[in-house]
Amino acid sequence: MGIKRFFSLSNIMSGIMTIFLVLMLVNPSVKAAVMQGLMKVGLFQPGVTEAETVEMEAAPDMAFSDGNGNSFTLSSLRGKVVFLNFWATWCPPCRAEMPSINTLYKKYKDDKNVVFLTVDTDGNYKKAKHFITKHKYDLPVYVADSRIPGELLGKSIPTTVIISKSGKVVYRQEGAADYGNDKFTDYFGQYIRK
Repeated sequence: MGIKRFFSLSNIMSGIMTIFLVLMLVNPSVKAAVMQGLMKVGLFQPGVTEAETVEMEAAPDMAFSDGNGNSFTLSSLRGKVVFLNFWATWCPPCRAEMPSINTLYKKYKDDKNVVFLTVDTDGNYKKAKHFITKHKYDLPVYVADSRIPGELLGKSIPTTVIISKSGKVVYRQEGAADYGNDKFTDYFGQYIRK
């Protein structure tokens, strides 16, 4: 009689929920998967406005490097629209938004007016590149080759910044967002066509 109560549906469900919650707390991949699911149902949408968006201040300069030791500055990209994403491999919200960033990247990767910079904030290029390769993303990986200005990266990751062709910050989002949806793709495209 006591054993039947122990294995009741209520106790089994409680056990499963407890295990799930523990996994969410200790495993970044589980948390990222849950966030990706929430993105697919419409949560975590980036806050975008219509085409009459007003440009903000000029983006401060900083340097980046790739895995081959090639270095360049943000100011050297003037004339191109820059999608700049600061992230880390251990960050569940960063992991959650990567598929949507990859979707946006695939759409614009051949456009000579666009540059995607996914910047590992830990400065560990090999680890970041391994993560991108393991998950079969096409995204280019960079690390900061100078101090990261607070105007670009605030107090949390992921942080995404869009810089217009004229070098102005036109979008900044702290926290995960779905950058692969049609509304954001249209928003991003308006800066490329300008």
